[in-house]
Formats: sequence, structure tokens, C-alpha cells
Amino acid sequence: MTRILVLYATTDGHTTKVATALADTLRAQVGDVDLVNAGSASPRAEDYDAVLVAASVHAGGYQAAVRNWARANAPALNDRPTAFVSVCLAVLQKDPKAQQQVGATIDQFTSGCGWRPSMTRAIAGALLYRRYSWIKRWTMKRIVRRSGGDTDTSRNYEYTDWSELRTFASEFGAVIRHSTRSVA
Repeated sequence: MTRILVLYATTDGHTTKVATALADTLRAQVGDVDLVNAGSASPRAEDYDAVLVAASVHAGGYQAAVRNWARANAPALNDRPTAFVSVCLAVLQKDPKAQQQVGATIDQFTSGCGWRPSMTRAIAGALLYRRYSWIKRWTMKRIVRRSGGDTDTSRNYEYTDWSELRTFASEFGAVIRHSTRSVA
């Protein structure tokens, strides 16, 4: 049976939800899936047939736990099917410059770790005003206001396109199935 690792890092909790949806889709399609928070465990990529990593962008970068893990496991990651999902609110901006920056952030992360994922995808995350400290809520409101986003801090906003996310996981599942058939 194919073993898959879905490793994630989260700051406010939404990427946990994203990683769970990815793992559930892959589990239904491909095989045995381990869902692991990079901040609490450090599995070895070489113990898996395929790896999907999800992390969220904060202040222009990803969580240190996932960055350190990817750097340490880059040789094994480059030797099997892998995917990276970037959870980022900038995806919502239609400005071509913002879209270029999203791609550049992903490229800077993966190349900085020495990792060449088979697939990457940027998806919109969530604006969790009700979970934020007052200073983070104030900061996020200012940032979001500039891009014309939701600024009512009395509620949370979830922007993830779950259908798009499941489609991406299914596409990665097809890559895994093709790869494991080729090896067999």
C-alpha cells in the first residue's frame, strides 16, 4: 500500500483544516495517509512514497518548523512525488503584481530549502479576526483594507475554495498512482 505524508504548519489554525481536507481526499483515493503537524513531530520523508506539505504565509514567509523540515528532508523530497500548498490571502488580490509575489514567495521557499516539488498550488486561507490578539486584528484590518477586503472584525472570514483544494489533491493523487505504477 502507498504511504503518503501530509505535513503542515499553521499559525492560527486554518492550515490544519486545509491539511485535513487534503489528507482526506488522498486517503480516499490513494492509500495510507499520515497527517502530521511539523511543529509537533518530525517524520522522515524517506519513509513515505509521496509527500504533500501545506504551510501558510505570514509576514512574507512560512513557519520555521516547515522550513527547517523541508530543508532537512530535501534529498528525499526530490526523489519522490511531492506537492506544496501555500495558504495565502494575497491569492485573493487580482493585481498581477500581487500574483507574481505569491509565486515568488513559493519559489523562494522551495529553492531556499533545496526542494523541487512535483506540484505547487497557492490557495486562499482565512481571516480569523476573532482569534487574533487586538494588535494582530488591528494590523490585519489595515492590510486587508488596502486591498479592499473584509474589515468587520466582529467575525471571521474563510476564503478557501474547498472544491479547488480537493481537485488539487486529486491531481496529486493521480501523480502518485502513476509514479507507484511506474516503479512496480
